[in-house]
Amino acid sequence: MNLAAKLAQFDEHWAPRTVAEFNGHDVMVVKVKGEFVWHHHDDTDDLFLVLSGRITIRMREGDVDLGAGELFVVPVGVEHQPYAPEEAELLLIEPSGTANTGDRATAARRVVI
Repeated sequence: MNLAAKLAQFDEHWAPRTVAEFNGHDVMVVKVKGEFVWHHHDDTDDLFLVLSGRITIRMREGDVDLGAGELFVVPVGVEHQPYAPEEAELLLIEPSGTANTGDRATAARRVVI
């Protein structure tokens, strides 16, 4: 699978697209820019792998800056806010059905491409 080709299929920011599934998990790509909402996940860690660009994972305990090729896992329950000053592209892996905002009422809908 060519992830760049999958990312070329959409322009929206903070709207993950599922590109594969395995063992009850979604493998997703997403374009990000600006601030996302502060949130946490009660039941799962949150994995971020930067494909291009730079992002900061803001946390109450301190920020983590990531560039292309770098990965960070936010532990379950830790409040965080992803931020990208310029557009960045990420790969995310999380259990299927995980609300990207930590709240199903405000989460992006699941889209498979």
